[in-house]
Amino acid sequence: MASTGKALTDGSHRSSQVDPLAALRTPDDPPWDVYLTGTVFLDIIFTGLDSAPVRGTESWARGMGSSPGGVANMATALARLGLRTSLAAAFGDDHYGEYCWDALEQGEGIDLSPSRTVPGWHSPVTVSMAYEGERTMVSHGHEPPPEEPSRPSPTPRTRPPAGADLPPCPPRARAAVASLTPGRSAPWIARAVRAGARIFGDVGWDETGAWDLAALPDLRHCEAFLPNAQEAMRYTGTDCPRAAAHALTEHVPVAVVTLGAEGAYAVDRRTGETASVPAIDVEALDPTGAGDVFVAGFVTGTLAGWPLADRLAFAGLTAALSVQEFGGSLSAPGWTEIAGWWRTVQSVEGQDPAALRRYAFLADVVPEEPVRPWPLRRAVPTIGFRRSA
Repeated sequence: MASTGKALTDGSHRSSQVDPLAALRTPDDPPWDVYLTGTVFLDIIFTGLDSAPVRGTESWARGMGSSPGGVANMATALARLGLRTSLAAAFGDDHYGEYCWDALEQGEGIDLSPSRTVPGWHSPVTVSMAYEGERTMVSHGHEPPPEEPSRPSPTPRTRPPAGADLPPCPPRARAAVASLTPGRSAPWIARAVRAGARIFGDVGWDETGAWDLAALPDLRHCEAFLPNAQEAMRYTGTDCPRAAAHALTEHVPVAVVTLGAEGAYAVDRRTGETASVPAIDVEALDPTGAGDVFVAGFVTGTLAGWPLADRLAFAGLTAALSVQEFGGSLSAPGWTEIAGWWRTVQSVEGQDPAALRRYAFLADVVPEEPVRPWPLRRAVPTIGFRRSA
């Protein structure tokens, strides 16, 4: 095991977490562990639907929650796993934007110094409806306007003035997570690589229908690529997710293919390692953001230097814990939940010894003493309540 997690004791809101990189940190480290950029949505999630909404009818959901979404899902998951996370995004100057900013910066300790507030721009919104273990989403939003020329230095407030330029280069970080888009290249990715960052790439559905890996020019910068089974098979022209993973290693050192209810499969071309981990059986409340939480878990294990199978198992565990809560970002587990799960499964009578061995690496990460409760924010029906005097 390359590192042992230690509880953070900096007196911040993260004081009850574990730092999985504690044994690896040096004074010369970059200021951030992970850098991300993307769109932050205000997610409104309905759960407890018996079926998909039917045209011309009104459906009532038994549960509802609101939380930051989009790239906020992964940023929050990374921060809750103890990684120092920096996010560059545009925020509306409406109430939704204020809520998302405060939830990420104050609630999760995410660095938003590369982000900006855009006056007169309304926050993108996604409504997610969860039923039968799946979800349907409806989103609305507009591209933020171009940034204006540089203005004087920011005031002492943490937030830069509206329209302030983002940094010409992303902040130095151990790693960055990039969402690859067919036919487009993001210059910041190459700059991050030159600054020493390790790139983890995910991808969405190819609306063009081409499914051409050559249309993902930034894939060449990635250390790992993490598509789902359908995406992997379409990009490689194979009919088996595992065969697709091996085919992808011709283009990227590490290929990780998520298999839904069947777990995940990974191949590391450099070491010859392969790993297959079954999914953990849980009662899913809302699958929103589970894929982002999976990526965050895999990035955490990779930066900590864990073996491939441990990284895959940890990613699957964090994703499984997340689907038991509302929302994408605020469903992400912290070390309190991880430690609680590990202690619980060990106490179950008749537990499969092989299954316990699969997660035995957690004994070197989770503190021997119970992790103190950490008041994680969860999605709530409204984005804020008035405080009593």
